[in-house]
Amino acid sequence: MTKLIIANWKMNKTIKEAIFLVQELKKLLKNEKNVEIVVCPPFTSLQAVSRELKGSRIDLGAQNMYFEESGAYTGEVSALMLREIGCKYVILGHSERREIFGEDDNLINKKVISALNHSIKPVLCIGENLEQRNSGKTKEIIEHQLKSCLKNISKAEISKIVIAYEPIWAISKGNPSHKAATAEDAEEIHKFIRHILCGIFIENVAKSVKIIYGGSMKPDNA
Repeated sequence: MTKLIIANWKMNKTIKEAIFLVQELKKLLKNEKNVEIVVCPPFTSLQAVSRELKGSRIDLGAQNMYFEESGAYTGEVSALMLREIGCKYVILGHSERREIFGEDDNLINKKVISALNHSIKPVLCIGENLEQRNSGKTKEIIEHQLKSCLKNISKAEISKIVIAYEPIWAISKGNPSHKAATAEDAEEIHKFIRHILCGIFIENVAKSVKIIYGGSMKPDNA
């Protein structure tokens, strides 16, 4: 299975800065062949970055979307709009969307379905917080999030979804004393996620799903 690296830029980079960054990335990555790379700039830079990425091997993703195609939803962006710009991926259920903006599994499930309906690959983020981890509820939380966010997803669709394990307790938010998850932490939960997917879907289909890690990722711990 080809490795997948997704760069979530969050609320960083002006349009000018975003263009410069992808220009530099294209130079650095021109000889990389065994990995799939996705960049997810802010909404304001998507159009400019999309133009800059044409002809390159870097794919474009968005950081969020709403599940309706259009309507009176001030400040929201639809899958239809993202697809028109050239987005192949969209991050859904990110811990910051859950914690800061109150998104729940039911809303995220609707977004996942909408993305799939518009041929955009959802990057479904799941993960437990520190309190849940310390109380031994990690696997319970992961299983609930998976089953809720993947409700009404068919066997044909699951292989188009990327699962991102993102333990909230491992996100530093600028705190240098905060510790990221170890490789063993990530491996244990990745195996558990695969186990749950095999229980929901046919085993050989579930094994085709890409599971990645996110949470204070840096070059020295990747």
